[in-house]
Parts: sequence; C-alpha cells; structure tokens
Amino acid sequence: MTVLAHPTDTLTRDALAVLQPGFEGTAAPDWVLRRISEGLTSVGLFGRNIHSPEQLAALTAQLRAEQDDVLVAIDEEGGDVTRLEVLTGSSFPGNLALGAVDDVDMTREVARELGRRLAECGVNLNWAPSADVNSNPDNPVIGVRSFGSDTHLVARHTAAYVEGLQAAGVAACTKHFPGHGDTNVDSHHALPRIDVSPEVLYARELVPFRAAIAAGTKAVMSAHILVPTLDPTRPATLSPQILTGLLREELGYQGLIVTDGVEMNAIAGTYGIERGSVLAIAAGADAICVGGGLADEGTVLQLRDALVGAVRSGELPEERLADAAARVRRLAEWTVRAREFQVAAAPGIGLAAARRAVQVTRADEEHGKPVDRVYVATLSPVANVAVGADTPWGTAAELAALLPGTETGSYGEAPAAEVAAEVLRAAGDRTVVAVVRDAHRHPWMSEVLDALLAARADTLVVEMGVPQAGPRGALHVATHGAARVCGQAAAEVIARG
Repeated sequence: MTVLAHPTDTLTRDALAVLQPGFEGTAAPDWVLRRISEGLTSVGLFGRNIHSPEQLAALTAQLRAEQDDVLVAIDEEGGDVTRLEVLTGSSFPGNLALGAVDDVDMTREVARELGRRLAECGVNLNWAPSADVNSNPDNPVIGVRSFGSDTHLVARHTAAYVEGLQAAGVAACTKHFPGHGDTNVDSHHALPRIDVSPEVLYARELVPFRAAIAAGTKAVMSAHILVPTLDPTRPATLSPQILTGLLREELGYQGLIVTDGVEMNAIAGTYGIERGSVLAIAAGADAICVGGGLADEGTVLQLRDALVGAVRSGELPEERLADAAARVRRLAEWTVRAREFQVAAAPGIGLAAARRAVQVTRADEEHGKPVDRVYVATLSPVANVAVGADTPWGTAAELAALLPGTETGSYGEAPAAEVAAEVLRAAGDRTVVAVVRDAHRHPWMSEVLDALLAARADTLVVEMGVPQAGPRGALHVATHGAARVCGQAAAEVIARG
C-alpha cells in the first residue's frame, strides 16, 4: 500500500529538505515555490536556467521571496564546466590550468572572484571544486576538471579553492568522494569501478579530501563509483562504510554530504532513483542532487514519498532523515550570515591565470613566427555530459578578433585522410591552426594531425584538453582547458608568434 505524505508534517518537511532538485525555465515554476513553502530547502540550477547575470539575480530573488535562506546550488567549476557562462564559455580557466600554474594564491583569488560573481547573482552553494586526482589520463569525465595527476598539488589547490570560494560567501562542495580520477567509465552512463589497494587509496585519492576538510569545506559530494577495497557491493553514494565509516568517522567530516545526481545511470540504471535515494540517506548522505536530467515536480514528489515511506516502513531510521535535514538547514543558515562577507572584485584574474597556464613548444626557430592569415580547423570530440554540448570552445572566434579575415571550420570524427584533405582544401595558402581536445584519447585526431603535418610542416597545434600526447607541430600551444579565456590566451600566442 502506498503511504501518502502530508505536506505539513515534520517527516514530510524533512524529506523535502534533503532534496536538491532542478527545474526547467529561467523563472521559478509555481510548483517549486509551493514546495519551498512545504519544506524544500534547496534547488539546483543548470545552464538551461540562466541567460544573463541580471536574469539569474531575479530568479534567485524570486526563490528567496518564498524562503530567505533557500540554498541555491550550481555546477560552476569554471573552465570547461560552466553554467554561469554556458552560452559564451567561461571567464575562468578550469582546474588543470590552475594546477599547471601552481600558484595557490592565484587559485584562491580565481575562486574568490568566481564566488563573488555567484554571490552577486544570489547563488550560495557551488558543486565545486573537483578534488579528483587525474591518475588515469584516459578518464573520460574528469580530465581538465582535475588540478592534475600529482596528489599533493591537487590537495593544496583544492584547499585554496575552498578557501577562496567560501571567503566570498559561497559554500564549496568538494567532489567526487572518495575520488573519481582513476576511472575509465563516465558515471553518467554506467557504474565505474576503482580497483586499488587501501594503501594507494589513502596515499592518493583521500589526500585532497583531507585538505578540503581541513580548509573547512561546507559540503562534500559523493561519487557514483564502486571501490571494492572499501565496499565490495555498493557504490560510494550508497555505502555506509564510505560515507559514514570513512568520511564521517575516520576523516572527521561534519559538514553536508551531497550525492552526485541520482538520475545518472550509475545509480538510476542499477538501483533506480527512489531506492537509490533511500539507500543514500541511510548510508549517511544528507542531500540528494537530482535535476540535471530529471527536472519536474513529479520526480520531487516521487522521491519525497519514497523517503517518507521508507521511514514509515522502518527501512530508513527517522532520526537519520531528521539529522540529514538538520545539516541542510544549518548550511542554509550559514549562507544567510555569509551574505555579509565582502571581497574586492578582480575582473581580470581569469584571463591572467589562463595566460600563465599556456605552455608553448616550438619545433625550431624557423617555425612558430607571427602569422596573419590562418585557417582554424577545430577537431571536435563528442562532449561529455558534465561539460555539455552548448558551451562554445576553441580559438576560432578569439583568433578572428585578433586576425581579421581568419577562416574556420569544425570537423567531427571521420577517416583521417578525408578530414585532412578537406582541411587543406579549405585552408588554401593560409597557415593551418589545428585545435584538438584530449588528442591522446581520440586516435582519429592524432591521425588527422599526422596527415596535416605530413602535408604542411608549418601547421600549428593547439591542445585544449590534457596535453598527454606531447607537443607536435611547428608551434604547439597547450592551454590545459577549453574555457573562453584559454582560447583567448592561445590566440594571443599564435598572433604574436
């Protein structure tokens, strides 16, 4: 028998309080406002909800008119993963670029300015930073979202990012616990597995999370990954051993634990979102992120009723749900106090960091000199779900602004000889600028570069992903990310030679 929730009782309010749902549109739907009045304490925003800072500020004001301390969360990592600038590309380089610079003061300042802009728009919880150590260069979902492959570098920059973001009054949510870097599967599509010894896990994956906890991170996001050395049967998001035993008890973390999106296939395709949400709260999670793909009232009611039903059936202890809801509300209270935090604007810090992150390799003195007539050939992989397909990337627009008359073309996966021939035909006597993203993970890109370089030794190469494949071309520019400012920094190098 289905047990219906009553919208005003304490149990139902607690069940709503632990949900962080998304919604459609650039204004808050009536159902969101109604559920906030019934206990919903958080919402999550995505690119579909934002078209300008002014509109975003109006949206968050609309939510706060219903409940002053509502948590408004966003997935704004900067770099490749941006929601604030989803249609233009980010004004901030991502983590790999910051790790390449390796200046913790700059990382802190970038995070503080990003936080200032979020706070100015009324956003008070950021699902960032990624504290994952990019130990597997073939990782399809982390890559440039990581500060790097060195554990201690990742740790010090994670801590600096947390400090900078929270100094601006925006709660950091460090992710993806206990570490998503050593995976070769995207958890949006399936359940990744990390087979490492406890010694490796403690010496590598957990070190940045310890640093984040020491820095005072207000939230930690769980990963939908199976780590058999910690729990052989359940992914981290659903594991009491990992969320309660390791994160709470062993590492001593007392802040908010947020799940990654439960609609991701690693959970939805194995446990289903209802059972997955119940198991996550029972395991020690405090907030259920849902809404990247599912963003409707029906989903919210479905999860609310699943949690209420689990308490009433005895599957989920009522005190565990109450504790989770209390942690959400405590963070909401902190965000109200944090509105008083004042930080000075640093509008140029993102581009300054992107410029410092660029690494340039010249084949010899005869190549890589200033150019004035170029053809930009962007070799585009399929975007992963975290990044999304709506955000522009590359150097074409930025080069065109510096070198009027620049011509461009975009090419997807196809036989290398065909792509190269089409690029050369379109380029004519112009210098070819081949722009790639994670060429080491896409053999077709490397094959196209081989063909272009065999035909035209003066071809310039811009790598906007992880520069694992190494430099090639007359001039090789590694940007360590595909944010708009990374494209601008690369274009400046090419234009001046």
